Amino acid sequence: MVKINSDLLYLIAENSRGKIKDIAQLLKKSPQRIKYTLKSLQREGILYSPYGIFDYSYFGLIMFRVYFKGGYISEKDKIEIIKKLSENNYIVAMYELNGEFDLCMDIESPNPSHFNKELRKICNLIPSLNNFKMILNLVTHIYPRSYLLKSPNLINNFEQEIIIGGDREVEVFTENEMRVMKYLLNNPLLRVSHLAKLSGINIKTAAVVLKTLKKRKVIKGFKYIIDTNKLGIYKFRLFLTLHNISQERESQMLDHLLKVREVVQVNKTIGDWNMEIDIESQDKTRIKHLISQLREEFKDLIEYFNMIEFYEYYERTYLPRYMFQQFEEAVQKEPRIEIAPEEDVVTIEK
Repeated sequence: MVKINSDLLYLIAENSRGKIKDIAQLLKKSPQRIKYTLKSLQREGILYSPYGIFDYSYFGLIMFRVYFKGGYISEKDKIEIIKKLSENNYIVAMYELNGEFDLCMDIESPNPSHFNKELRKICNLIPSLNNFKMILNLVTHIYPRSYLLKSPNLINNFEQEIIIGGDREVEVFTENEMRVMKYLLNNPLLRVSHLAKLSGINIKTAAVVLKTLKKRKVIKGFKYIIDTNKLGIYKFRLFLTLHNISQERESQMLDHLLKVREVVQVNKTIGDWNMEIDIESQDKTRIKHLISQLREEFKDLIEYFNMIEFYEYYERTYLPRYMFQQFEEAVQKEPRIEIAPEEDVVTIEK
């Protein structure tokens, strides 16, 4: 296995579109060494499946999370199920757990009725997935994996909190914006020149579109999935049922979690529990200590808790592919209107 530089792993994993020369400058290493290490991390599967963080709420979508029990027994059955599910255009995340639940998936849809239809389709396609719990995801707080850092001065290279979901005004996107997002969804590592070529626009336009989407907070970052098993990192999801909830105490809890380096994600939910907290650490006793500390600090809020170990991510995106299929179908039915890049003239393609 390649020797792991945890600072380098942090910088690459937290910004999969980061420039090698910038990382080299931060770490005071040669770009050639950084490039070689990155390829080694990818080849060994330590870093895989780069993804963009799109705020799905700007598209008028809601996210449901479904936890399945006992959907398979053998490894062969599991592989077949994962393969079938990966073809579903409404699923934006899929991962395996060890504990009360075996498999979890995030599904995005425009309304609960549509979600219910898609879930029934999945259960009919794979009858063994008939025992499940589902919850509604309200808001997700994403934090950088700062527990990896050996050099504290690098911590400010990324936002310390990304928030997606919640109540937002639904936005209307241009054809160019939809095309850029479509190709970034499929391949988040595309450079602007290739992105422009695929989208049918010039490089300058593609760069402006991408910059605008980031400025509007529609695109909030790009990351890699880390294979925590290969690095000896323990990853758990803590489920909390809360009572006596007040806005002040809930805000205090979120502030507390923001300061804990090992907390990498918090989901506020509606269902059998109210909050999900993802914790990662190379020290299992550290996780136990953090949970005990949380329970003591907020014993007036936490009524019940459960914990399940993560095993493996199979998919991670934040926008469903079906949206872009609908977009392409709509575009084919209408003439394309585009402003010429070098002339202030509107052209209509027949």
